[in-house]
Amino acid sequence: MTSSKDNESPLRTRRETAESKAETTRRVAREINEAETSARDAKTARLKAARLANQDKQATAATNTTKGKSAPAKPRKPIVPKA
Repeated sequence: MTSSKDNESPLRTRRETAESKAETTRRVAREINEAETSARDAKTARLKAARLANQDKQATAATNTTKGKSAPAKPRKPIVPKA
């Protein structure tokens, strides 16, 4: 005959296995989320740096242009309705 300890051990093993699977799932999910977050933050920083560089470039170009009157606007042609 089997003892009561033999009957308890399979249940305990299954329970620990289920808990370890759940813990593994949680750990992997956290790793994935952290990887996505770090990738998103890196992309945001890269795009921000590019945007700031572009704004500086545009500001420099605007200050280097000739100041004063620009060329007069060309007159528009009158719109003639078709008969």
